[in-house]
Amino acid sequence: MRGRRLECPPPMSGLRKGDAWSGMGIGWAITSTLVGGIVTVGGLGYLIDRIFDTGSGFTALGIVLGAACAIYIVYLRYGRGGE
Repeated sequence: MRGRRLECPPPMSGLRKGDAWSGMGIGWAITSTLVGGIVTVGGLGYLIDRIFDTGSGFTALGIVLGAACAIYIVYLRYGRGGE
């Protein structure tokens, strides 16, 4: 065991520019991030509205904040250009 090096498997082939489906994974990741942020923070706002009987103000605020946070996360992950 001593002196032996672990070998990494070969890297994946990556995206092929001619493939029409090459960006689908990124598209679904962005879509699910946006929907997940809106549903999660909007759901927390809905729970606050139900617990404190405040109408629908926190639900609306949660949806807007969830969308804003999700857009920021998508920007950080995919939109900053080459690094």
